[in-house]
Amino acid sequence: MDLLVPLPLLACSLLLFPVAMTVGREIAEDACASQISGFQHLNSTGLHLTLHHPQSPCSPAPLPKDLPFSAVIAHDAGRIARLTTKNPSRSPTSLHRGNKPIGNQVADSLAVTVPLTPGVSVGVGNYVTRLGLGTPTTSYAMVVDTGSSLTWLQCSPCVVSCHRQTGQLYDPRASSTYASVPCSSAQCSELQAATQNPSACSKSNVCIYQASYGDGSFSIGYLSKDTVSLGSGSFPGFVYGCGQDNEGLFGQSAGLIGLARNKLSLLYQLAPSLGSSFSYCLPTSASAGYLSIGSYNPGQYSYTPMVSSSLDTSLYFVSIAGMSVGGNPLAVSSSDYSSLPTIIDSGTVITRLPTAVYTALSKALVTAMGGTPRAPAYSILDTCFKGQVSKLHMPAVDLAFAGGATLKLEPGNVLIDVDDSTTCLAFAATDDTAIIGNTQQQTFSVVYDVAQSRIGFTAGGCS
Repeated sequence: MDLLVPLPLLACSLLLFPVAMTVGREIAEDACASQISGFQHLNSTGLHLTLHHPQSPCSPAPLPKDLPFSAVIAHDAGRIARLTTKNPSRSPTSLHRGNKPIGNQVADSLAVTVPLTPGVSVGVGNYVTRLGLGTPTTSYAMVVDTGSSLTWLQCSPCVVSCHRQTGQLYDPRASSTYASVPCSSAQCSELQAATQNPSACSKSNVCIYQASYGDGSFSIGYLSKDTVSLGSGSFPGFVYGCGQDNEGLFGQSAGLIGLARNKLSLLYQLAPSLGSSFSYCLPTSASAGYLSIGSYNPGQYSYTPMVSSSLDTSLYFVSIAGMSVGGNPLAVSSSDYSSLPTIIDSGTVITRLPTAVYTALSKALVTAMGGTPRAPAYSILDTCFKGQVSKLHMPAVDLAFAGGATLKLEPGNVLIDVDDSTTCLAFAATDDTAIIGNTQQQTFSVVYDVAQSRIGFTAGGCS
């Protein structure tokens, strides 16, 4: 078994958001005991994991209870900036070479200065599950992200820095199936595409990965292999990042599961055994959902084709065909819906629509809600009402995609409570790239069938 060597890196600067009050939510006493077998759209052959909302009391890696919704919006903006920018315009952070004392040891020096390009923001909007790693297997709380490729988690001895996490750190020395990945490997060469950052190489020929995110969070460490365990299945030789410098707002998770379209993602690595599809139901903070890898029941879903885009080949794109409020189509042309590429994403909270579509949606909703008292704008959310979404009368809102798939949105998919007395339309305008966020996806079963290049939807997924 290969053992880790000291990490040749210095820590980067980190952006953290202040904490303040948050919206309190109630949860049923038995919700944390929800069994994965209780979800109606799961079949008997896929591998199924319980999925938790990032602010659920049941989450094994919850976000701070006092995290304000303004911080959620700020992190959301950072994530969107990275999802929608193929070539970053700002100067990348640099990892400077040099020796860093680690106890009685001195870290190796990098031969060159390595540029660090931020990727998408994680931690605030991402859902949480558990993944097993190593032999014997140990379970770790991980955030799930369709906008990232590389899976990584914090590793002992945490040479530079680790954020606080639930449970113990993964210790590669305690796993009989652990191996480091050499610099000459094909997996090391794939890191540029997977993380938007080049790989580096230690003096002992271990490949070094660098995963960085739009909010300033990052993970840097050794590319590694070990046996991964999901539900009842175990898969040897899984390639992941063994993080030695991990800083940012990841809740109390151990790391991240990448589900994007790249050779290093969990989906692609397990495809030879399970097939190229996964599905999920993103729950509210008062319930539990699931992540399922592998086969699904195709007859239960209505589908929209995956769309290709030069913006980023690792992301999932769809086409919006129309929207209606109270059964009335929005007063926009069909070309307005297709004017921008549209990403569907598990980690973005607030959906972005082309400006003309958003403006029409806002106007139609305000008209349909009649005399409901308005509230001042909240950050980028400019269509707000006094009260809580659960107590307001809402018109029916439908979101239709090319191919006929339609989401019949519940009130909680349309409005989002930003504090105890204000709820806002959970959409915003954009002139860049549209994004279908997780607020609109909550409680639906969503399947990503990469083999057939389609995404399917069906209601009632978390029940």
